[in-house]
Amino acid sequence: MNKTAAPVMLYTEQTPNPESLKFVTNRMLYRGTADFRNEDLARKWSPLASGLFDMPFVKGVYITNNFVTVTKEPNYDWADIMMKIKDFLKNYIAEGKEILKEGFEAEAERLRAEHAAEHFSGEDGEVAQKIKDLIDTYVKPAVEMDGGNIEFKKYEDGIVYVIMQGACSGCPSSTVTLKAGIEGMLKRMVPEVKEVVQEMI
Repeated sequence: MNKTAAPVMLYTEQTPNPESLKFVTNRMLYRGTADFRNEDLARKWSPLASGLFDMPFVKGVYITNNFVTVTKEPNYDWADIMMKIKDFLKNYIAEGKEILKEGFEAEAERLRAEHAAEHFSGEDGEVAQKIKDLIDTYVKPAVEMDGGNIEFKKYEDGIVYVIMQGACSGCPSSTVTLKAGIEGMLKRMVPEVKEVVQEMI
């Protein structure tokens, strides 16, 4: 790694979920979304997430662009653990260690393609594609600001199913965001939409 590279800067941002904190850095970590809600997946694909899961208080890790959202176990206090996570991330990134293993992108893409083939066919396919485009264009950027992500899952009988990731997963205010914001917008722009439902994975 180039020794003259600018030092790694790291700061935290609150998210709407009190159990999740966004750790923002001045380095690009990953140009995609990597959501690790369990240790097994992290051990398989992300040395960075694995290192975080080694800490007993880490419950979930979400990596995208220049930030990592860490979701903690509820019985811990951010005041006690924030610096430990911050120091770990700063050192890890400064040393230029591997964030995600080779092949993760292909695996994520394969799952997405499999999923798309399943849900973008027939009459509903057109509506589903329109919904997915609206979510990607208008909803995703706002949700990312809060340290999370939203993925379109499927559209069926007027119901849109989405998956919330990162800070948005299990966040008390995500239901409000979902119902008031996303559902309202989709109903206005796609008359076929009756409801938006969050699907747990």
